[in-house]
Amino acid sequence: MTTPEFRPTHVIPQDGLPTWETPDPSRPTVPLDALLPVQLIDRLGDWGRVLCANGWSAWVDGRLLIAVPQAPPAAGSALTRTADPRPLLARVEEALSRYRGAAEDLAAGRLDGQSFRGRTQGQRIGVIVDGESLWLYDGEHERWVYCDGTRLSTYATGQGPAAAAAEEPVREEAPVGREPTRVVTYDEDNRSDL
Repeated sequence: MTTPEFRPTHVIPQDGLPTWETPDPSRPTVPLDALLPVQLIDRLGDWGRVLCANGWSAWVDGRLLIAVPQAPPAAGSALTRTADPRPLLARVEEALSRYRGAAEDLAAGRLDGQSFRGRTQGQRIGVIVDGESLWLYDGEHERWVYCDGTRLSTYATGQGPAAAAAEEPVREEAPVGREPTRVVTYDEDNRSDL
């Protein structure tokens, strides 16, 4: 049953997502299903607290959530530094240009294999363009980001969420009448067919 106030802001990644009762890796709970729409209601460092359509909430690695497309920012409004795709696009373009120069020098015989490896060592470039969708590898933060043309959002990262800071997360009160979170188990042997 979907609560009337529920408006998804994100979707769970294709492989599902582990959840925690609090932003603490030692307190896991049940994972969320792949492609489940959720509403991000709190942020605390790498952690995000999501609300499901049935009213259940949990903490997840907020960097792995897939943003649901939203209306682009209003004309004239400034993007935040982390959401503006242009600086990352410029870094990717520079890295690709350096690699291309080294590849051209190698092909022309101006570099040998060892020199080519030396010039390209440490470079990490990743770009996928599919129509209006763009995925970029952000080597500085070791993550893939998704760009819809107006803003960046983290798509995937290889690191787990960082420990929560000492600050308290911003909490939103549950609407009146919503029952508290509860875990419902499913027992295959006692299932009744509908």
